[in-house]
Amino acid sequence: MALIITDECINCDVCEPECPNAAISMGPEIYQIDPDRCTECVGHFNEPQCRQVCPVECIPVDPARIETREQLMQRFERLISTP
Repeated sequence: MALIITDECINCDVCEPECPNAAISMGPEIYQIDPDRCTECVGHFNEPQCRQVCPVECIPVDPARIETREQLMQRFERLISTP
């Protein structure tokens, strides 16, 4: 499951530096999460770090991208093996 950032985002800039996969970047109006880089911090932390620091709780699971922990771990392994 990749996470998404909703319109409630206040662009506070705290989530981007917390992402160990560099999946978060500024979009046209609010921050966005690259679903091909988001592992929900699987492989790095027990919980998604962006969700931990978000003051408005605007980072839910993307219902269009339901993935298992194993799939997220495979993505993590692919990301760390790519130069």
